[in-house]
Amino acid sequence: MSITRPFSVQWKHRLFFTRQVFHPDATLLPEIMPGTDGQPAKVLVIVDGGLLAADPSYPRQIETCFQTHARQIHLAGPIVDLPGGETAKNDRRVFDRLCAALHAARLCRRSYVLVVGGGAVLDVAGFAAAVVHRGVRLVRVPATTLAQADSGVGVKNGINAFGQKNFLGAFAPPWAVINDEALLEGLDDVAWRSGFAEAVKVALLKDPELFACIENDAPAIRQRDLARSIPILRRSALLHLEHIAGGDPFELNEARPLDFGHWSAHKLETLSRFSLSHGQAVAIGLALDMTYAAATGLADPGLARRLSGTLHRLGLPTTHPALREADLVLDGLEEFREHLGGRLTITMVRAPGQPVDLHESDRAAMRAAIAQRAEEEHATAGVPGSSGAEEVSPGQHEPLIR
Repeated sequence: MSITRPFSVQWKHRLFFTRQVFHPDATLLPEIMPGTDGQPAKVLVIVDGGLLAADPSYPRQIETCFQTHARQIHLAGPIVDLPGGETAKNDRRVFDRLCAALHAARLCRRSYVLVVGGGAVLDVAGFAAAVVHRGVRLVRVPATTLAQADSGVGVKNGINAFGQKNFLGAFAPPWAVINDEALLEGLDDVAWRSGFAEAVKVALLKDPELFACIENDAPAIRQRDLARSIPILRRSALLHLEHIAGGDPFELNEARPLDFGHWSAHKLETLSRFSLSHGQAVAIGLALDMTYAAATGLADPGLARRLSGTLHRLGLPTTHPALREADLVLDGLEEFREHLGGRLTITMVRAPGQPVDLHESDRAAMRAAIAQRAEEEHATAGVPGSSGAEEVSPGQHEPLIR
């Protein structure tokens, strides 16, 4: 006997744009986190250590907000300080400590984990929330341009293991995502620019007008002109949200179009020992894939030049010394296939708004593309800013907060 019965689960993906979400006069948090049986909502707050170092008063702001709205929301335990950047995802003890904090706070499935931080902190906190009691409600407050433009609205959570990015993880949609513009003001310039790599990526995939806008406004974005920058970040977030809500959120299909440029980016992060932030690695990955697309006739070479020029004007890199290890970089293709499952599927772009999925890679052409990108690094060595971004010291990674 065989029985097949399909079912679906209805879910609302909530994305809010605001400023100073923890201000005592702000009412968003009590509105989106309802309690149970007439009791205030139990909330465990997790904050990126980089943010706390930059603003030691931040915990007090959070506590004051919860005191003001004590009838609706209740701090279930001390604010948890997590290390920022890939340290949070590389050290399993960070995840275990976080699970212990959720246990100590006696959270249930109708309680909330509210996490404020960069993408790595959101990932590890989301993974803990996904597995404790098989799911505690998660509210994300992304604190970097990268997280606000992309990963904050996603449904993926995870940590690194066995030398691979996000080897352990779970798909779990957040209860809500809150993009607080005020959090971006404390970012240093490297972290500020990193998020726009994901905006360039989704624009090339889905929105030619957005790509043209980024191309035109790149110098102003680099100089942190908020009037030009914030609309770009919002549009990027909405495009990512629309893809997740209307497409394949749990990646059951072969293609993973939002990972354009990511197969090499993930590998470059590990090869650089995370001296490259995710956004910087994505910028290089985009440049590499467009170099390959142009060399194989898939895309016009002019588009590859436009992309590299835009990334340079944004202050993002298009090369890195790790590209000299072509064989190791190429290993990223198989790791990417394993991570998604099935046959190899990588997304390229013929023209802005025209993505195409490839199931085979011409290794000789890809090796030549890697060499071309590596040669740029060699040719511009010793010329400050020539690769489009400042040098990043080993161990430095997103989020970088003043």
